[in-house]
Amino acid sequence: MAPIPGSGLAKGLAVTLRTMTRKSVTAPYPDTQPELPPRSRGVIGLFEENCTVCMLCARECPDWCIYIDSHKETVPPAAPGGRERSRNVLDRFAIDFSLCMYCGICIEVCPFDALFWSPEFEYAETDIRDLTHERDKLREWMWTVPAPPALDAAAEEPKEVAAARKTADKLAAVQAEPQEGES
Repeated sequence: MAPIPGSGLAKGLAVTLRTMTRKSVTAPYPDTQPELPPRSRGVIGLFEENCTVCMLCARECPDWCIYIDSHKETVPPAAPGGRERSRNVLDRFAIDFSLCMYCGICIEVCPFDALFWSPEFEYAETDIRDLTHERDKLREWMWTVPAPPALDAAAEEPKEVAAARKTADKLAAVQAEPQEGES
């Protein structure tokens, strides 16, 4: 049997009329904050203490929106007779969010866990040139990063933690033994 001409239009209008009679569920955004899903992507937060200026995040970024400047600093020897070391010191860490495509590659490649997703999403600016945020703003967003989900209680202990615990137990056992000449 052939469809009746105009039946598709009638069905569409019926859906429209049904929707028009329902109460709106739009939340008044500025007054009511939305319920975001856990671990949602907003902006990138910087944990500056973990950053070693290895530049992996800037090199792997497909948009080249991460800007890093650093300088070398000489560190005195830790023990007498040792040699001086040099280390990189972070001068500038900025992300241009007008270029960023929020892919998360920079967060994934960071070997020292210096970058994290923050659920913060209210960072609009009136001028596109103001969307380049420096390290002080990225550090502020770090405090909005939620804690990672709890580990599975039945999971194995990570190898790093197990090795550290084993070393600490050996050290405690050595310190607990009485030294020669002590009573």
